[in-house]
Amino acid sequence: MKTGTILLAVLLAVACSDQKPEQIDQYSIEQFYGNTRINGGYFSPDETKLLVSSDASGIFNVYEIDIATGEKKQITNSTGDSFFAVSYVPGTGDILYSADEGGNENNHIYLLSADGETTDLTPGEEEKAHFAGWNPDKTAFYYISNKRDARFFDLYKISVDDWQAEMIYQNDDGLDISGISRDENTLALVLTITTSSNQLFLRNRETGETTEISNPEKTGTYSPSGFTNDGSKFYYTTDADKEFTYLVEYDINTGNRETIYETNWDVAYSSLSENEKYRVILINEDARNRVILLDNETGKEIDFPDIPDGDIQSINISDSEENVRLTVGSSKAPSNIYVYNLESESLDKLTETLNPEINPDHLVSAEVVRYQSFDGTDIPAIYYKPHQATENNKVPALVWVHGGPGGQSRTGYFALIQYLVNNGYAILAVNNRGSSGYGKSFYKMDDRDHGGGDLQDCIWGKKWLQDQEYIDSEKIGIIGGSYGGYMTMAAMAFEPDEFKVGVNIFGVTNWLRTLKSIPAYWESGRKALYDELGDPYTEDSVRLYNISPLFHAHQVINPVLVLQGANDPRVLQVESDEIVAAIKENNVPVEYIIFPDEGHGFIKKENEIKGYGQILNFLNTYLK
Repeated sequence: MKTGTILLAVLLAVACSDQKPEQIDQYSIEQFYGNTRINGGYFSPDETKLLVSSDASGIFNVYEIDIATGEKKQITNSTGDSFFAVSYVPGTGDILYSADEGGNENNHIYLLSADGETTDLTPGEEEKAHFAGWNPDKTAFYYISNKRDARFFDLYKISVDDWQAEMIYQNDDGLDISGISRDENTLALVLTITTSSNQLFLRNRETGETTEISNPEKTGTYSPSGFTNDGSKFYYTTDADKEFTYLVEYDINTGNRETIYETNWDVAYSSLSENEKYRVILINEDARNRVILLDNETGKEIDFPDIPDGDIQSINISDSEENVRLTVGSSKAPSNIYVYNLESESLDKLTETLNPEINPDHLVSAEVVRYQSFDGTDIPAIYYKPHQATENNKVPALVWVHGGPGGQSRTGYFALIQYLVNNGYAILAVNNRGSSGYGKSFYKMDDRDHGGGDLQDCIWGKKWLQDQEYIDSEKIGIIGGSYGGYMTMAAMAFEPDEFKVGVNIFGVTNWLRTLKSIPAYWESGRKALYDELGDPYTEDSVRLYNISPLFHAHQVINPVLVLQGANDPRVLQVESDEIVAAIKENNVPVEYIIFPDEGHGFIKKENEIKGYGQILNFLNTYLK
């Protein structure tokens, strides 16, 4: 080797060993929740406005956005419960919105008239109702409701003339109503068997005949994707005989089937535009969305303009089929709304949701990584490396676990993650075995093994973090919500030496209670849930006891923070009350925050600021 080459190598080595942390601004929790979240985006009948939901007021309210100017007008002024946009009422100045009470998930559909009068169209005290679309001439809309029987959802039609509802399908069989043809003659119905298999049926309302569309010899998931306007064809996605879901066209008259779109990732969604000029296909591609818009006449794909670092979260084509609403997000910014005109090919950005006090260059782009678990299984994960992390400035880290079971961590924006990373915590959001999006074999790998292989995947995620030269290998914690909260507590109780701290956000700690107390309206999926996790009324109760952290809380030795909504119908407050009390008996530091006006997930900014701000304080105290 030449002298100059040796000298260069030495200089590079010195430079690398003397790396300095990148200088960035650090932002407060108030600044991160000074962002604005926006969802929905329904075109007005004349396509000059969009109806959206936004939390600009501190909680979600309904707003209108003028497409030409981008001006946003607040329509509702709730200060208690969040209101979510549903639709304009065609031919009027009225709108529909949805709301529950304090996060109890008993959603009602409300009519807000042009003169400001509000009417609850689904006023049953324990009723849960969901909007299910307009009829073709926009004189009535459909909705499903469990007001007749708390366990089952029936299908109703309500006229805009008198706002009187009529039941058009009574569901006595525990089926999920998943679509209706434009002539109202054919219903798509789903019977859940397990969390990874179901049966799909078409029911003729005129004859009463029910036809199974799924193949009994090819088990898998079958998900309806709509009818053609003339009612002759029906679309569904399935993973029967395949690892990933693909899109199928079924001829109702002949029974013929044709696969019309397939790739090596899940086809997560598909629909036709109002007059069937376009088909939308959404692909769940390695924790990101890939949206395909096809011209049905030519079969050619329509190219959207490039949106840097943009991931299309959802799409809505206007009834004229000229305009497309795009909701676009990234790991470094909350979702924004764009309108794309298919004729002029013009793209207009209508919102700016990131707090202007935050420099997006100081946030972190999500990176998809993979690592091997204890048994050689490849585990996908979403990784966030702090800008300030270097070999000479090692940072603490967290293993993040998504909800579910069966959820998926994705590359979209989450203010809490960016807040923690901005303040110097690396985060590895693991998609442990049992996560969706990576094929049905991977999805089923944790069945009857919760707290087993899935927990080991989290521990081996910790090992991956320890291998990174800029991570402080002695300062790694675990955090998660719902099922992720369960995994957090399972780690703290069953593998107490692995993680230095745990942050449990409304996590299950007693599977026996949780599975016995699931909401009545989960009846259609109860058997499937028991099939995956265990039936608490059988000998499975022994295993469920053994995997419940509450009954092993005496083994917890490291600090824990617990956050809980008092109105949570899925994970009851008593779950968190009891695990906190049990940890206190160990003389282990435990902090507990209860929100009296939240359910399964926190959506009020003041609560997010309080709860998520406390997470950083807790981590700084016990981990950093």
